[in-house]
Amino acid sequence: MTVGFVMLCHEALDRAAQVAGYWARAGCPVVLHVDARVGQRDYDALVAAVSGYRDVRFSRRLRCEWGTWSLVEATQAAAEMLLAEFPRASHVFLASGACLPLRPVAELNAYLGARPGTDFIESVTTEDVAWAAGGLDRERFSLRFPFAWKRHRRLFDAYVELQRRLRVARTIPEGLVPHLGAQWWCLRRETLTAILSDPARPQIDRYFRRVWIPDESYFQTLVRRHGARVESRSLTLAKFDYQGKPHVFYDDHLQLLRDSNCFVARKIWPRADRLYHAFLNEAAQAQSAAEPRPDKIDRLFLRAVRRRTRGRGGLCMVSRFPRDGWENGRSSNPYSVIEGLGELFHDFPDWLRRETGAQVHGHLFAPGRAEFAGGERHFAGALSDSAALRDYRPEAFLTSLIWNTRGERQCFLFGPRDTQRIGHWVAADPNADITVVSGAWAVPLFLSGRPVAKVRKEAARLQKIEARHLNHLRRHQVRARVRIWTLADFVETPMEPLRSVLDGIGRRSAPRLTEAPRMVDLAGFGAFLQALRNEGMHPHLMGDFPVEPAAASPRPGRAAPTDDDRPHVAL
Repeated sequence: MTVGFVMLCHEALDRAAQVAGYWARAGCPVVLHVDARVGQRDYDALVAAVSGYRDVRFSRRLRCEWGTWSLVEATQAAAEMLLAEFPRASHVFLASGACLPLRPVAELNAYLGARPGTDFIESVTTEDVAWAAGGLDRERFSLRFPFAWKRHRRLFDAYVELQRRLRVARTIPEGLVPHLGAQWWCLRRETLTAILSDPARPQIDRYFRRVWIPDESYFQTLVRRHGARVESRSLTLAKFDYQGKPHVFYDDHLQLLRDSNCFVARKIWPRADRLYHAFLNEAAQAQSAAEPRPDKIDRLFLRAVRRRTRGRGGLCMVSRFPRDGWENGRSSNPYSVIEGLGELFHDFPDWLRRETGAQVHGHLFAPGRAEFAGGERHFAGALSDSAALRDYRPEAFLTSLIWNTRGERQCFLFGPRDTQRIGHWVAADPNADITVVSGAWAVPLFLSGRPVAKVRKEAARLQKIEARHLNHLRRHQVRARVRIWTLADFVETPMEPLRSVLDGIGRRSAPRLTEAPRMVDLAGFGAFLQALRNEGMHPHLMGDFPVEPAAASPRPGRAAPTDDDRPHVAL
């Protein structure tokens, strides 16, 4: 039993000569088809390189193009020559110039001899398997494709659309059930002879001449008509990415290729010297009867495809960044957004840091600068506090901050005075934990001591901004964890909101609070809100905040309470 090889070559002809010589030295007949687009000098060099092997032939040269009938025609010509000139060849193995044998020919012959009457070729129906990746499946058999997809893309697409509108449906030759599969196969002499000498071949060839990518369907369909026993798998290791493009094997894939136990692999990088040296060295190859197991490395390829298509969580690749929704998670780790508490408590970031051990920033999106923890001007990953740099792409700023501090919980304050562009992005991030005390933005206005008539316009602006923000946080599309209290509800029972903040972060200290933050003095705040109403504004985001007696009402120009006058919150 002897297997013969048909090689389709169009580039890296020096490597093709090495592989052809390897198979010829093992006693295998080899027929090479060289693309007519290859220059005469390169072709002559290939002929000279294999001239010392008597069982190497060159078939009629055709100009080949991806996805067209020319590839099938080239395969037919080379296969006919091999069958005619080498009657001792019991099988024909189709390979390319970028293929590399992984196991000795003796093992391949023994494997085929142990499975008489079997053809090895992937052959599946379009109804059973969605084979095509980003292309056509059933329509490749029902429409006509006279234009090359790569060279005349616009004509290709326009003609396909025209046929769809006209409801074109080609008639499939009688007795054929279209099948698809990988181009690389190993067929018995009897099966291949029957395919090439089929009485209906002129009609069949005419039909497949206008099928899209016929090299993946011609032999795959006809083997079902003439083959005695079809093993629907290839003996060639060929992996494809999510776009249908072949993976290229490099030197560092040496052990992976060995683990596959496959007989041939494609597509090999032409300059992978280590691979060619390792697998074309006959003395180094051990005899084995192991079954080819490409599935042994499938998990690795699936992981590589996931990494390429989704990336790492919270890390946006430059190639994927312009397309919203392609990111694998908006951020890499959970973080907390706290709205309102910084206005209600003295030194709230320091208190929260002591209680949780988290990194607590001020208003990262303040108009003037990013208020990093500790007042730093630069933070992890050389992030600048420059508002201009931050606002150029605030989503990237926050994503980088979370990514650069992986393993450490990040918290920051936010409010209607800040740049709002980041608000919608954070609301859609499942890693975000958002706590809001609505209406707390009015506390700094109250404590400023400025006349109510002068702060009314600012209060109306801030309330309008926060109202839009809250409406967005209450939408059902929001994926962040959101908790909202009105200012009135929070002041009445501050323990529950504070505990929820600590639990959301993961407190470092004991379950009970050991140190309570100091709340600012809100005496007279209810009267301040009433004064805003009297000026024509309706402060509704604070909830039902009680109005204190007139004696406690703030007077225009009233100074902010001193620290000693501000009571602690009893928790």
